[in-house]
Amino acid sequence: MTYNPNLADDKITKPLNELRNTDQLIMSGSTNNHTTQNYDIYPSFKINGTIYNGYNSFADHIINTGGNFILDGYGGVQWAIVKALLSNVFKVKGIDANWISIETYLKPEQEIDRLIAPYLGGDDPLFGKVYPGDISDFYDTTSIDTLKPAANKLNILYSCGAALVNWDSPVVYFDVPKNEIQFRSRAGNVCNLGAGTPIEPKAQYKRFYFIDWVVLNKHKQALLSRINAFVDEQRPNDITWIKGDALRAALTDMSTKVFRARPWFEPGIWGGQWIKNNIDGLNKDIVNYAWSFELIAPENGVMLENAGRRLEVSIDSLLYNNNRAVLGKAAKRFGCKFPIRFDFLDTMDGDNLSVQCHPTVAYTKANFGEDFTQDETYYILEAEPGAEVYLGFQENIDKDSFKTILEESFKNSEPIDVEKYVQVFPTKKHDLFLIPNGTVHCSGKNNMVLEISATPYIFTFKMYDWVRTDLTSKPRTLNIDRAFDNLNFDRKGDVVTKTLISKQSVVKKGTDWQLLNLSTHPDHFYNLDRFEFDTRVVDVTNDHCLVLSLVEGDCITVKTGDLEQVIHYAETFIIPANANIYSMYNNGQKRAKVVKAYVKDECC
Repeated sequence: MTYNPNLADDKITKPLNELRNTDQLIMSGSTNNHTTQNYDIYPSFKINGTIYNGYNSFADHIINTGGNFILDGYGGVQWAIVKALLSNVFKVKGIDANWISIETYLKPEQEIDRLIAPYLGGDDPLFGKVYPGDISDFYDTTSIDTLKPAANKLNILYSCGAALVNWDSPVVYFDVPKNEIQFRSRAGNVCNLGAGTPIEPKAQYKRFYFIDWVVLNKHKQALLSRINAFVDEQRPNDITWIKGDALRAALTDMSTKVFRARPWFEPGIWGGQWIKNNIDGLNKDIVNYAWSFELIAPENGVMLENAGRRLEVSIDSLLYNNNRAVLGKAAKRFGCKFPIRFDFLDTMDGDNLSVQCHPTVAYTKANFGEDFTQDETYYILEAEPGAEVYLGFQENIDKDSFKTILEESFKNSEPIDVEKYVQVFPTKKHDLFLIPNGTVHCSGKNNMVLEISATPYIFTFKMYDWVRTDLTSKPRTLNIDRAFDNLNFDRKGDVVTKTLISKQSVVKKGTDWQLLNLSTHPDHFYNLDRFEFDTRVVDVTNDHCLVLSLVEGDCITVKTGDLEQVIHYAETFIIPANANIYSMYNNGQKRAKVVKAYVKDECC
């Protein structure tokens, strides 16, 4: 039996391997003398504020603060476990707390279902539309306004949305990383906001993306300035936590210095072996790793560290604290949405990705409610001899016949000769292929691709998937009609070579360094450059947030202010706009090369 969030408290004791369905290792709340000489899967930002661990210290904080408390938090938090373990500590200390669940005041499930139905995309298994409302829409706010704490008791009001209650009480926020939410979802241990029981994981993720996470993010943003304490609940039996003032101070400090997001990794049907063979600390007893989510801001976190303890906080919290400091001039356009995404696509000894495209801006806004679309590039980090990329159409492409062939292939599970319709280009290290929206493309096998993109990350319309199933032997969903609503059939023949393969040119030089511009497409709202240096190079942000990756060389040190951060090969790092100036020092024997992405001035 898996853990159900509605079970009685005496049934909640559950080991982590039953709480989550994944082969990925849980991150420890302690550094345990963690060191690495290579790519670090647990990068942390050292802070001055104290990070505490365990329910004993947390209970002491509540008792010493005095009065009633509100425990709010994100979807996926295991509130029954939190309540049971904290209650046990209170009982030992002679306190009988009065627990009140805000979920009692949720609107009826059928009413919530009617509310969100227009945004769930009907029978579409993947796509919905961003819900425009707030978390208060899910609650009977009239009844909430009448809720009063019991006299002469320690009242604890808890669960998602608890701070909607107008009590003059400290608010504690419980957070859980998005990857752990998905692992818990796959184990059947998470309910959507307002739902009584878990649903199938893919349908649940769609509801997370378009409904739950939208309103929960707004709620988190509204609360950040007033929270009394913040709890990292990814290990619900062994929490770490920090006081609110210390968290906000840490986020403010991070907004001026170099930092890395915590990456996370996932297998896939086309996945390869480069990540598995070259990145330490991962579970090696797994078929492959297809993705490394280096920086997908809606789903990554950043880790704070103090005195050997770790606490993870979502990247969006950094923007909620001060988006202008992080994003610089781009904050005017993007608000609290981080605009640029870095991730790895590993097909080394793997297979081809699906043949695909991404939606236009207008289509994205009209159909999905997103403000911008998934304009991508493929930067080739590594490539075996013979590796290729599929990009753009052949000159003689016929739209109608191509669609018919794709539909017949899907219907009859018959392979097609893709190269009759889509161009193929050889790849080598440091090549850059441009994939603005509407472009047919995919990576072939034996590439290690650094995908540099606009942040939206689920809007991939697959047209052909080589007649294969997913890792659970289920058919993979194709989106042929959506693809043909967006494909640009003018990107064919010589136009592809002229406009979709980046031109690389030196724009600045020093004694032992140079800066290259890697041309992007006019549809891309970001620029790409590459620093190449033997000893040291100094750069300024020019009020831009910079996303960078060491794409050649063993190791560099990046300095911002009084902070030095060691960066290993293939690691992604961020320089906030308010850092103003930063230096990179080459610690290796060969020339270091660092790719830099930032929003174009005209697109801010």
